[in-house]
Amino acid sequence: MSVCAAEIARQFTGGTPDAVVPLGSGLINDTFLVTWPGGDLVLQRLNSRVFPQPALVMDNLAQLNRHAQTKPADQVQLRIPAIIATLSGHPVYRDGDGHYWRALERIAPAQSRDNMQNAAQARAVGLALAQFHALCSDLSPDLLHDTLPGFHITPEYFAEYRQLRPELPAEQADQVRACCAYIESCSNKLDVLEQAKQRGELRQRVIHGDPKLNNFLFEPDGDRIVSLIDLDTVKPGLIHYDIGDCIRSCCHDKSVNRFDLPRARLILHSYLQAAGGFLTAADFAYLYPAIWLIPFELGLRFFTDYLRGNRYFKIEHPEHNLQRSQALFALCDDIERQKSALSDCIAAIAAGLEPAIGHRGVF
Repeated sequence: MSVCAAEIARQFTGGTPDAVVPLGSGLINDTFLVTWPGGDLVLQRLNSRVFPQPALVMDNLAQLNRHAQTKPADQVQLRIPAIIATLSGHPVYRDGDGHYWRALERIAPAQSRDNMQNAAQARAVGLALAQFHALCSDLSPDLLHDTLPGFHITPEYFAEYRQLRPELPAEQADQVRACCAYIESCSNKLDVLEQAKQRGELRQRVIHGDPKLNNFLFEPDGDRIVSLIDLDTVKPGLIHYDIGDCIRSCCHDKSVNRFDLPRARLILHSYLQAAGGFLTAADFAYLYPAIWLIPFELGLRFFTDYLRGNRYFKIEHPEHNLQRSQALFALCDDIERQKSALSDCIAAIAAGLEPAIGHRGVF
């Protein structure tokens, strides 16, 4: 792959790179760091199964860049990676196998992190997500393409699972049967966000779509965040999808498979302090449901992919998606065990911002 990537890189650099090495640990695209005399860049092969219309992905990124450029410099705290065109002026390059590649500015100096190390980093993540939402708060979602129809729409993932779920024979693995039973036990609360959207309680905004911890870039050896990357999933949606996914990524203590409530408090406090100005009472009311729902949704997606034969997510072994789903369902159970404390935390923050906003949630 690195040889192929080096050949592709020349379509953007015009010269032979000094080095092309894999970058990051993403589950969808293949990503490389390209080093060459003209400056480093990030090269990615877009996963065509996930993004069948790469031109629309690039249109959204271009729209986001243009929007950021309309803001005064002191209002843009996060750097948005610039698109690097091919030598022929196109935003993507299609190789002989039909794969689409794109190149982006490398944000540097900066580093991603797979593990959160201290309270300052937790507060920084909450602030950075709020800064991204604030940056996009006056960008109409109607200007963006929905590049992933159904993404984060949990009832649709559930319907897809229901079509695939086998009639389990007696010899079916106990782990699979347990996952099926857990999914069915939660089936009555999977449409909470979508129903709120349909009733007009929640409205669509521009969202990041995948604000997991390693998509936040920190200053090297520091706790300040300088960028939020992997913008392929930027699209119209509910900011609750982003909040739930960010909390899932940052507050899942995988060493004991528990939900880290103190860390969640730090992230939520930082986020809500910065974002309270554009959140409504209903936005606050649906925070706890989102924090529970989004990890469940990902667990459901992993489990469905396992039943399909592991076609979507990158895996390290055949049972990997099953193990991922089990871990996430256990995380959801632990979130539910701490529901009262988490809801009280949200209500306390809301009350500090605006007494009338205080809500205990909707389930």
